Amino acid sequence: MQGTLPVLYSFRRCPYAMRARLALAISGQTCELREVVLKAKPAELLSASAKASVPVLVLPSGEVIDQSLDIMNWALQLNDPAQWLTSSSEQVAQVQSLIDDCDKTFKHHLDRYKYPGRYEGVNALEHRAAAGAWLSQLDQQLTPEGWLFGPAAALADMAIAPFVRQFAQTDSLWFEQQDWPALQAWLKRIVSSALFESVMHKYPAWESGTMGPIFPGPVFSAPVLASP
Repeated sequence: MQGTLPVLYSFRRCPYAMRARLALAISGQTCELREVVLKAKPAELLSASAKASVPVLVLPSGEVIDQSLDIMNWALQLNDPAQWLTSSSEQVAQVQSLIDDCDKTFKHHLDRYKYPGRYEGVNALEHRAAAGAWLSQLDQQLTPEGWLFGPAAALADMAIAPFVRQFAQTDSLWFEQQDWPALQAWLKRIVSSALFESVMHKYPAWESGTMGPIFPGPVFSAPVLASP
């Protein structure tokens, strides 16, 4: 089977890699998973993509997809059983705008809140407050059904949730004390779902010259996340 499957370079805790794995899993796109140690990135990853970070998907044709949202869209365009993609051009623009804002605005403050030592002159609590203001707006955007767009989980929910999870885990007690009931329930539904749990299995670091595990693993029984 080696050489006939797409190869996914991934890192379990990376939010970008999580969103890619979620889309691959929901779409049923089988691949060889190569778990990367970020402090010792394999030469094969560095050769495949100049960005030198995960996720990177190498197709059997040799084509490389090295942006997480591009991997999500590639998988979902092949098979979208839970209808994460929308056919409305207006909503496509809205979804893309919200994801872009997460990746730029929210991620900027998240990094400086979670890893203040990596940045000079950073006040972690100021960045927590700024990220919190963004999350407050997200809380208000959630529909009565409990999702960001429409009656069921879709692309925006699954692309953004890994970053909100990372924020929440930085100080879980503080996060739980905030007045974001819809957001907190939304995050809990996603991270406790069979789908999310199926992409968070721990794999040993991949060794060059070996075949990585086949991903996704056992098929989960409920691909569509239910509303509350």
